[in-house]
Amino acid sequence: MVGVPLTRRGKRRAHSRQMIGSVLEYAALGWASCPGARPLQTGSRSCSCDRIGCPDPGAHPLSRAWQMQATTDPALLGHWWQRDPEANVILPTGRVFDVFDVPRAAGLAALASMDSIGSTPGPVAVNGDRVLFYVGTRNASDDEDEWWSCPLDYGPSTIEETPGLRWHCRDSYVLAPPSLLSTGSPGSWLRSPDGRPLPDPLRVLDLLADACD
Repeated sequence: MVGVPLTRRGKRRAHSRQMIGSVLEYAALGWASCPGARPLQTGSRSCSCDRIGCPDPGAHPLSRAWQMQATTDPALLGHWWQRDPEANVILPTGRVFDVFDVPRAAGLAALASMDSIGSTPGPVAVNGDRVLFYVGTRNASDDEDEWWSCPLDYGPSTIEETPGLRWHCRDSYVLAPPSLLSTGSPGSWLRSPDGRPLPDPLRVLDLLADACD
């Protein structure tokens, strides 16, 4: 039987089902999430938020209280995505995991290098021209002085000399698959999360730093 191509409305419904399914899978892993803005492909605005000229369309939380809002409660998550089924998925970092965010070419080269030496990279996602490596968080009480808050537009001092590499940890967040990017395409997993322990961040950082040089 020949398949019938999905209409635009059908594609949106399928994506919405995929979105809530992913949110609940993240919750089962212990990964808190909260709703994010979505990019707009038509009209005068590029983002569903109320900010005119949004500098990061569809790639930020809807609420300024996102840190308190983020949860693993399936009932609350279901309520949010039933109310706004096209909302993107925001994952806070520095709780269960940190994320290294690198240019696509460097990220793919680092991933190939990890595969060649038999090193397990952990979950890896691609968001357009960026590749995201999920690693164990450095947010631990016994090394409080060794970690830092990480605003989205720069990295900590120890990696300032590594072009394009960002370390998302405390007070930061990432856009998770299958959220829609400003291009209209969804983010996707190159290595899906599977519940196994996340890799040590310093080990992954060494390989990424080599790829970004």
